[in-house]
Amino acid sequence: MIEGIEAGSECRQDDEPTKRLTSLEICAGAGGLALGLEEAGFDPVLLLDDRAVACETLRANRPQWDVREIDLLDFDPSDEPQVYDVDLLSGGLPRVKSPATASRSRSDDRELAVLRAAIDLIYGVQPRAVLLENVPDLARKSDYAPIREIVAEELRHLGYRFLWHVLNAKDHGVPQSREVGVLVAFKGDLIDRFTWPRRFTGRRPTVGETLRHSMGARGWPDADKWADQADVIAPTVVGGSWDRGGADLGPTGAKQKWARIGVDGGTVADDVPAADFCWNPALGRPGLVPLTVEQVALIQGFPPGWEIAGRKTVRYRQVGNATPPPLARALGQAIASGLGTGGSEPMRESGR
Repeated sequence: MIEGIEAGSECRQDDEPTKRLTSLEICAGAGGLALGLEEAGFDPVLLLDDRAVACETLRANRPQWDVREIDLLDFDPSDEPQVYDVDLLSGGLPRVKSPATASRSRSDDRELAVLRAAIDLIYGVQPRAVLLENVPDLARKSDYAPIREIVAEELRHLGYRFLWHVLNAKDHGVPQSREVGVLVAFKGDLIDRFTWPRRFTGRRPTVGETLRHSMGARGWPDADKWADQADVIAPTVVGGSWDRGGADLGPTGAKQKWARIGVDGGTVADDVPAADFCWNPALGRPGLVPLTVEQVALIQGFPPGWEIAGRKTVRYRQVGNATPPPLARALGQAIASGLGTGGSEPMRESGR
């Protein structure tokens, strides 16, 4: 099945591409998608984001990247000829709401406008492949069918074949259960070579092992004890709205899951526990450990040392809304193989 949700078995390409590929990254944010794609062999010729702080983050970590602060709705590819015919157009777009549930607020209208602008950009750039990430419901729920049909009509008109799919970051080496909706499209018949990355079959990293070292960085004596009991996959980290609220780890249900492993999900800490911190969940929130932005970034799959610009809440928003780099890497490897430049020949799914 080419158009629609692909629910069959999956394959993974573990070898690095044999040559570097080019990409245009839109709505780049904190760089999770771009970083994973870089590890898969894609070098961005240009990265776009409309937030100054996100551009600052990208430049701090990759000074060689050409990063532009610009609204996607105002971007004209004719001003940047280096983007023509790139191998990949990629981006993690603002979370689109379904026509059935959207309030049709100015924010809702903008999110849909950004999606339309991304599809229009395909016409101007003519990439060999497209990778767009969004909410999982966009890929699978009937409420979103009208939006999927708009996308499908444009892609068919432009000569692209495509797939919608939902992947979970925990299946690709990320210590977090995080579903993402993915649209992959290829020009012409290149999609016949493509298969979705196979689920990770080894031992999955847990919250405890991911944060063990950082929890003990200031001499907290209970760091190992805490890490041993946090031997689970994290619930989804929720970035939250840019327009309101402070930094926390998600809605009530998510906070309750965090509390069960001794984490205060109602806030984000300025630093890891000090040596005198008393960890006692029986005390409620005062006895729970709040995570720092850097620790949340580790749970998202960012490497240690990835710099996030801005003040705490803005830094958390960037991290929480990012695409986990290991998931992006797996997708990038699969796309590279579909383009004929990846490592091993992809396996075929039955019926393909």
